[in-house]
Amino acid sequence: MSMHDPISDMFIRIKNGQSANKISVKIPFSNFKKEITILLKKEGYIKDFFVKKSIKPILEIFLKYFKGKPVIEKIKRVSKPRLRVYKKKNNISKVMSGLGISIISTSKGILSDKEARQKGLGGEIICYIS
Repeated sequence: MSMHDPISDMFIRIKNGQSANKISVKIPFSNFKKEITILLKKEGYIKDFFVKKSIKPILEIFLKYFKGKPVIEKIKRVSKPRLRVYKKKNNISKVMSGLGISIISTSKGILSDKEARQKGLGGEIICYIS
């Protein structure tokens, strides 16, 4: 079976893992997923992650909880393979008035909405996280 949207699969695995109170989730590795995971760790939405090298590398993400509740309440995929969503630097909106983040794929790599505004970059809106 082929996977049409591996990024959505990654987000669904994270949401399902947190709803089941799992310590970690395992995801098939890709560099794009790794960059998203690095940003999630930097913003404090996950504890840590590791890449397990084998025949098929695996990205293991350690989930984060606060007072028994998942830190990531919502992950909304915005840009999909069938419908790409791009925003210019002036049109990047804040998520929950700045309490959440949007992940943006720019010419300088994967950035949060705050970093993209500071650097004056627009790009493809990958998802909103709150």
